[in-house]
Amino acid sequence: MSLSLQDALRSENKTTAALPAYDRNKAGVGIVHLGPGAFFRGHQAVYTDDAMAIDGEEADGRDWAICGVSLRSASVRDGLESQDGLYTLATLDHEVSYRIIGSLKELMVAPENPAAVIDRLADPAIRIVTLTITEKGYCLTADGALNEDNKDIAHDIDNPEDPRSAIGYLVAGLAKRHSSGAAPFACISCDNLPDNGHKLRDAVIALAAKHDAALSEWIRSSVAFPRTMVDSITPATDDALIDRVREEAGIEDAWPIQREAFKQWVIEKFDGPRPAWEKAGATFTDNVAAFEHAKLKLLNGPHSATAYLGYLAGYETVYEAVSDDAFTRFIRTMTDNETIPGLHAPEGLDLVEYRDAIIGRFKNPEIRHLLSQIAWDGTQKLPVRIISTIRENVAAGRPITAHCLALAGWRRFIIRALQEGREIVDPMNDTLGEQPWAAESDPVAATEKFLAFRALFDSELAKSMALRDSLQLAIEAIGDGSTEAVRNAIISHGAVA
Repeated sequence: MSLSLQDALRSENKTTAALPAYDRNKAGVGIVHLGPGAFFRGHQAVYTDDAMAIDGEEADGRDWAICGVSLRSASVRDGLESQDGLYTLATLDHEVSYRIIGSLKELMVAPENPAAVIDRLADPAIRIVTLTITEKGYCLTADGALNEDNKDIAHDIDNPEDPRSAIGYLVAGLAKRHSSGAAPFACISCDNLPDNGHKLRDAVIALAAKHDAALSEWIRSSVAFPRTMVDSITPATDDALIDRVREEAGIEDAWPIQREAFKQWVIEKFDGPRPAWEKAGATFTDNVAAFEHAKLKLLNGPHSATAYLGYLAGYETVYEAVSDDAFTRFIRTMTDNETIPGLHAPEGLDLVEYRDAIIGRFKNPEIRHLLSQIAWDGTQKLPVRIISTIRENVAAGRPITAHCLALAGWRRFIIRALQEGREIVDPMNDTLGEQPWAAESDPVAATEKFLAFRALFDSELAKSMALRDSLQLAIEAIGDGSTEAVRNAIISHGAVA
């Protein structure tokens, strides 16, 4: 017989799930989170749950419970309200564990009562506002400015006390605090958006300036907008997870969360009160950009390379591909010879240990990461994940062999999709079939035509003889993209280590 989450808290011996290690009834709300989706509940809410347990005996230590505010849908509130905001976190890795997260104590739906949300933001007890609203929620133009043509921003300019956007709610809450003389809250973006804190700051200041120059200046001088980097794979909740939590943890949970064991939260140092997140494993630093750069090169780059080459080699998931020792050797060669030599490790990050942890994550049997999905949007991802490293290495005279094999893998991946009539998910999907390199079989001519593809190669980089020679060898190695040819290419490229 399974227990409700509330009963599980009262019946410690009847569930295998770990319980919150603090008195939840005594915990005051000190954080508002905008966008309480799965990633937030598997990541920031867990860090806060841990911090509240560590400092739970102190009043200030436990007064960091979270009010989650949905900006659009009522689904999170409707799913968790009957559970008092409680939910089960299933950590799925080589070892599986369950715990009940208690840090999410309130749930609100902004469109139902905007004034109530603004009042909550204006409450002096709220000292931090965190956000996971996706890049779209920042309402920015291509150059990073506030997009005044965005329909929600246009509405918020005309209706500052009845906002729709996350930016509008932040401005409304800060305006009310400013007028009352209350201290501001810190605004912490937790979205995978480069330079996220500064972009959030600029958007909030720009919108505030539309209403009140003094408010805008107060925000500029008084409100902290630290940059962050977040990382953890959090697959969507499905019926299989709900059943698993019921069967293995003995808990009836309408909306559990699943996540890999690895989690990372890097936060730019800022002044003001906050939970003891660093005691829960978060990293505070003056150099978030260096952590972002390491993640881009050591996680995202090999992830894309594995997606294209693994798919061509006949594998379906990251786990299947990297369980092949040839792929593990290839990733180590790629990173040891071509990536790590160009990185400057920030304080607190060992690059080799980080790389090894990433390979361990790739080998997680519980996370089903489809190579075909990671392969999406290549023309958008490859310039930052692969070609940026090639450009740096060409300039420095370092090897580029493995990164060129990844590019050749993407080219062959697209050609196969075109031949099989499969959907191509890419910003340029309508024109990829028209590219001259897609119909060329001769490696020399294919290399020339591929280097003329300006979506990936700028004219200056395309002149590099080192790139031309290495890319031609990679295209020759992959050949017709057969399983045997690709696997042999992986083996030969991995043997360099």
